[in-house]
Amino acid sequence: MTTITPDLIATHQLTEQEYDKIVGILGREPSYTELGIFSVMWSEHCSYKSSRLHLKKLPTRGKLVVQGPGENAGIIDIGGGYVAAFKIESHNHPSFIEPFQGAATGVGGILRDIFTMGARPIAVMDALRFGPLDDPGNGARNRRIVEGVVSGIAHYGNCFGVPTVGGECVFESCYNGNPLVNVFALGVAKKDEIFYAKAAGIGNPVIYVGAKTGKDGIHGASMASAEFTEESKQKRPNVQVGDPFLEKLLLEACLEAMHTGAIVGIQDMGAAGLTCSTCEMGSRGGTGIEIELDLVPQRETGMTSYEIMLSESQERMLLVAENGREEEVFHVFKKWGLDAVTVGQVTGDGLLRVRQHGEIVAEIPNQPLADSAPLYDRPHTQPLRRAPMEAPEFESQDLTRDLEMLLASADVCSKRWIWQQYDYQVRTNTVAGPGADAAILRVKETGESLAMSLDGNPRYCYLSPREGAKLIVAECCRNLAVVGAEPVGATNNLNFGNPERPEIMAQLVEAIEGIAEACRHFETPITGGNVSLYNETLGEGIWPTPVVGIVGLMKTGAAVVTHFREPGRAVMLIGGTDECEPVRFGGTQYAKVILEQLWGLPPALDMDYEKRVQAAMRAIARAGLAESAHDLSDGGFAVALAECSFGPDSVGACVYVDEEGSLPIALFHEGPSRILISTSEPRQAQQIANEHGVDAMQIGVTIKDRLQIINHGKVLIDGQISTLKRAWEGALERMLHA
Repeated sequence: MTTITPDLIATHQLTEQEYDKIVGILGREPSYTELGIFSVMWSEHCSYKSSRLHLKKLPTRGKLVVQGPGENAGIIDIGGGYVAAFKIESHNHPSFIEPFQGAATGVGGILRDIFTMGARPIAVMDALRFGPLDDPGNGARNRRIVEGVVSGIAHYGNCFGVPTVGGECVFESCYNGNPLVNVFALGVAKKDEIFYAKAAGIGNPVIYVGAKTGKDGIHGASMASAEFTEESKQKRPNVQVGDPFLEKLLLEACLEAMHTGAIVGIQDMGAAGLTCSTCEMGSRGGTGIEIELDLVPQRETGMTSYEIMLSESQERMLLVAENGREEEVFHVFKKWGLDAVTVGQVTGDGLLRVRQHGEIVAEIPNQPLADSAPLYDRPHTQPLRRAPMEAPEFESQDLTRDLEMLLASADVCSKRWIWQQYDYQVRTNTVAGPGADAAILRVKETGESLAMSLDGNPRYCYLSPREGAKLIVAECCRNLAVVGAEPVGATNNLNFGNPERPEIMAQLVEAIEGIAEACRHFETPITGGNVSLYNETLGEGIWPTPVVGIVGLMKTGAAVVTHFREPGRAVMLIGGTDECEPVRFGGTQYAKVILEQLWGLPPALDMDYEKRVQAAMRAIARAGLAESAHDLSDGGFAVALAECSFGPDSVGACVYVDEEGSLPIALFHEGPSRILISTSEPRQAQQIANEHGVDAMQIGVTIKDRLQIINHGKVLIDGQISTLKRAWEGALERMLHA
């Protein structure tokens, strides 16, 4: 028997106080296996012990919410007797250690969260954060990580057969040692065929299905709850290995088994593997679960109880079936060529009891293990901030050249190199895919469509976590409005550094409160999400990086495209020109790329006005008045105009601005609540905008082959579309292969 020493407790990332609580729960010293079980279930990754207190501030209820936080995925009612299940998860630490498998298994994990609920996955999106590709000391490693992560996402999604329909990719130095891979997935199910992760019915069999258990991924959850050190590369065994073809079989088998009516509850074996699936199902159902590890299908001989319980091998599920109907389940999984074996039963004593070789190796109350992890109200002071408030003196020597540099910068340039590796049309539901403001998926069962947007802005959140988070929610909702969709539900991924540092904990609290305020205002309840903390390497933490995914409902029809379609159309700015103070210009892409500085505050957001702009845009889109539409975000007005010009027919624009102050600020500030449209009916579009109390003005006209911006008769920007597009379209690939 292993002696539990202070060093062993620390190795399991438990504090002495937490260990004392374990002893109090058990009424004795834990076994080595029990210590491992507690360590993963009470890890930050599984228990949210630093964030649970503050996550309660998020709005989680709404008229369409069927299932909120607490299950594998949130669910909203999309009408016609159908629901959408969706969630976002992170696989940050594994993707640093082993980029390909880390990202691939991140996709696999979130897909299982969706079909565990009884929903068939129909879409994936990803939010990626990397260090700069041209960083003098880290560029080669960053390029390797980018290529590995993108390949991993493409491999798993393409082989599984789910379209990757959009996302975003940002580069900042703070991610040099800690890239972020956040994956969103959405699926559709009948409303009366939702399944939950609850163990019910004393005596019902507990059935293990899917891949065999190996030693990969052991301590993956606790690894994701610690900072990186010089020894991080030694943690490769903590990274799981995925098999998307096997997961596809698992999906089909699980959905077919669910339709037999024999399944009572189902849970995927994600973080913490067999440990998590058993104790969480028992806790949610108010029951106990007893399992026999000798019955668990294993890839390797001689595995210990500790290894089997903590393994995070992929493509595995745990089912509870009705007693006497096991053969129905076995028949389905045998048909799909998958393991399915009864490994235990539901009990009435509330305990997780684990046996191996005829001995009890763990016996723990389910509820304290799953739901009574330590809860910390960690000190939080002022958010960490080193950027100056004062704006430096600056002016532009060549605004056209500035635009070209911005279009060729890593954050703004086309991400075609990434998404061309994804199959975004598989299953033939994709109405609008990568490159659009919002992805749109046709729901054939209801005759309507779902729109999805995924956004984050670490520069804004570094300058002000609260204001930055509100801007992220606003942009997500605005992206949906551009295509005519009504936002109805949200999920979030909160990526932060070490919460034990008060200034980092303050960033987390401020961001949560900002998201909560904005989601209430835009009526987008949070149905679930993920918290990823300890994103630090050698004491250097990432910038606060909340990522928000919002789902909207819309009628199926031809999507409103981003690019101008015909010359001679009116170009309108919905929302007005919006002035920007120099103090609020320091987080823009212009400040980053051209001035190479960071200062001040994020753009100011008037949430009431933003909501009216979104309502006006939805009405314009639904009336069929917008031939094209694109919101102003990264890079501001001039970059949005250029992006609208990059369609297949090289239709640009000649527009006029009325500016007396700073021209760089006028052209490149990133103030929200602004949308560019082209239309053949400007008066009708303006009338709709005015009815919503929103400014709308014609600022120019679409033309062939050129982009011109004129101020009081002076040409500020004049560029050939082909030249600007060449700078924008191939930039990422040039950086990767420099």
